[in-house]
Amino acid sequence: MEKDLKPDPFDQFTVWFSDAKKKMGQEGATAMCLSTLDAQGYPEGRMVLLKDFDPRGFVFYTNLNSTKGRAIVAHPRAGLTFYWQPLERQVRILGNAELVSDEEADRYFHSRPRLSQLGAWASLQSQPLKSRFKFMRQVVGVALQYPTGTIPRPPHWHGFRIKPIKIEFWKAAPNRLHDRFLYEKQSDGLWTITRLYP
Repeated sequence: MEKDLKPDPFDQFTVWFSDAKKKMGQEGATAMCLSTLDAQGYPEGRMVLLKDFDPRGFVFYTNLNSTKGRAIVAHPRAGLTFYWQPLERQVRILGNAELVSDEEADRYFHSRPRLSQLGAWASLQSQPLKSRFKFMRQVVGVALQYPTGTIPRPPHWHGFRIKPIKIEFWKAAPNRLHDRFLYEKQSDGLWTITRLYP
């Protein structure tokens, strides 16, 4: 595997991500575990979907009032983990979080299905909910508020970009003699590559 590594981790990720999409489809390839710290310093992980990536970082969207949204605002650092089991590959990313631009958030929000847009307004994400019926009533209420035309993006719905400082690529091998390579970003913006013990 070492001879096939790209010097830039985003190029390497692009190759593996393309392989994952071919093997697992778009949703399987984009599923990632987002890890944050809560107010007590405990780690919390949950699955979210990667919506975009480029040399600036990896993007996902959420309700800023959700548990993960509040956690990232309070501690703007996060971890992402991709595990593509059919390929026996894993990618771990550590980085700093920043909000995407309003233009990026608007563009992605308006690309979503209309019902998903309504749900973004109706959901008080992560808050207690007594019944699903109540939530569905709230969705209907928002639908009546916006029966036709463009639905504006809620001010509490936005995207985060995780700007990596470390990216690790792991490939399974027989007898647990796996391959691991760690890319680390240096102060000059260049990346170093270190082979790790499995």
